[in-house]
Parts: sequence; structure tokens; C-alpha cells
Amino acid sequence: MSEGLDAVLRLMRAQAALVKRFDASLGGLHGVSLADFTVLLRLSQAPGDRMRRVDLAEALGLTASGVTRGLVPLERIGLVGRDTDARDARVAYAALTETGRERLADMLVTAGHVAGEVFAEPAWTEEEVTRLAGLLGRLGGTGFTRRGPVGP
Repeated sequence: MSEGLDAVLRLMRAQAALVKRFDASLGGLHGVSLADFTVLLRLSQAPGDRMRRVDLAEALGLTASGVTRGLVPLERIGLVGRDTDARDARVAYAALTETGRERLADMLVTAGHVAGEVFAEPAWTEEEVTRLAGLLGRLGGTGFTRRGPVGP
């Protein structure tokens, strides 16, 4: 097996383990999945806490229909709402609600704890975590910050 294939397979296994870990914590405490959390986080970083659905799909690496399916339960529990453009009623926005903002703040604390456990010292140094983030960014991944996406 090539080094590249081995790296991809290890990355996929790590990704599955991380999703499982975050889903357990976010689901148990907040009733949302990691995928739901990333939608809410991305919306919180957009101007006015809202994005066109097509832009949200692009930002998350999903299809427009995948985003629509993912937003339905978030709308049902009041974390996300639908907005229309004042100038063009055909344009639909996904918007973080006030409840969504409040709940996201709690979710960020939980996600931060899980990430802290994943990258706890002495197993991981701060430099290693920073290097890993940079390497993953080269693969096309973008990071999240309170102000917006980070990465190449």
C-alpha cells in the first residue's frame, strides 16, 4: 500500500472517531450532532448571522439539498430560521435565531472541552496541533474562528 493511501485511510478513521466523540457529547448535552454544530457555527460567522443556502452549502462542502435536509430539524427546534431577501423573494437565507445563538454559546464550550481532551498534553503539544491544522488546511479543510473561516 502506498504512503498516500495509508495516510488517507488513517485520516478517514480519525475523522470517524472524532465525529463519534463530538456527536456523543453534543448530542448528549445539546441534542445536536457535530454536523448541526458546524452549520450553526458557520451561520454565526456570517454577516448578520445568516447566509444564502447555496453559500452555506459551498462553505460546508455539501450539496444544496444536503443543506436543506440538515436545516429542517434545526428550524423545527428553533435554532435556525428562514429569511427572504427584501429585494428578491427568490433568495432564501438560513438565519441563526436568538435561541440558536444562545445554544451555540453553550455548544462551543462543550466542543472546546472535547477538543481539549482530544489534544491533551502530553500526547499532543501546541506546536503539533498547530502543524496538524496547517497540514489539514492544505488538503482543503478550513478552520472556524469567531470571525470567520481560516485556511487557504
